[in-house]
Amino acid sequence: MPHSNTIRRTPGPAGLLYPGTARRTVTVVLVQPMPSLTDLALGLVTLYLVRRLPRGGEVSRHWRAAFAWAAATALAGAAYHGVLVGIPQVNSLSWAATSIMVVVVVSYLLAASVVQVLGRRRAVVFWLLRSVGLMAYVIFAATGHASITAIMWCESLTMASVLGLWIWAWLRRHPMGRPMLVAIGVSIAAAMLRLVPGAAALAALDPDSAYHLGQIGGMVLLYHAVASTSGRSDAAARLTPAV
Repeated sequence: MPHSNTIRRTPGPAGLLYPGTARRTVTVVLVQPMPSLTDLALGLVTLYLVRRLPRGGEVSRHWRAAFAWAAATALAGAAYHGVLVGIPQVNSLSWAATSIMVVVVVSYLLAASVVQVLGRRRAVVFWLLRSVGLMAYVIFAATGHASITAIMWCESLTMASVLGLWIWAWLRRHPMGRPMLVAIGVSIAAAMLRLVPGAAALAALDPDSAYHLGQIGGMVLLYHAVASTSGRSDAAARLTPAV
C-alpha cells in the first residue's frame, strides 16, 4: 500500500523539542484514485437504493438481493482500485473475488426477472442456463483468467436471457417492460465505455471511471423500474400466473 511516514516533534516555547512528543503522520495515497472514488460513489448510491426498495413478496426479495450484491461489489471494487491493486500478493485474488461478485449480481437479476415476468415455477430452465455461465466463470477465475472480457463471454447467455425476457414483457405491455429496457440499455452503454477503445476518452475519463459513472445512472433507472410496481401484487405484475 503506497504511503509515506513523517515524524514530527512538537516544539517548546523556545523552539525546543520535548522528548517523547513525536507524532507520526501516515498519508494514504490511492493507487487508482478516480476508479476507486467512482466505484465508491456507485456503491454508496446503490446501498441507498437498497434501503428504499419496496418490501414484501418473493419478487421483492430477489430484487433486494440483486441491489445489495451490486452495492457490495462496487464497494469491493473501490477497495481494489484504491489499495489492493497495488499489493502484488493479493492483487489477482482480490480481483477474482470481486469479479465473481459481479457474476452473482447477474444471477439475481435473472432470478428477479424470471419471477417478475413468468412466475417462480417457470425459473428452472433459466437457472440451468445460469449455472452454465456461473461455473464457466468460476473455472476462468480459478485458473487466473478473471477479466472483464471473460465475464462478458460467460455472462452473455444470461444477459441475453434477461434482455429477451424484458423485450417479451414489453411487447405484451408488462408495466415494467419499457423502464426495464431503458435501464438495461443504459447499463449496456456504460459497459461499452469500458470495452470500446477510446470511448471513455470522449468524456475525458479512464474506462473504469466512465463505466462506474454510467452504472450509477443504470442503477437509478433500474430502481425506478422496480419501484414502479410497488403497490401491485406479485401476481398482478406478472404476465403469466404462478403455477
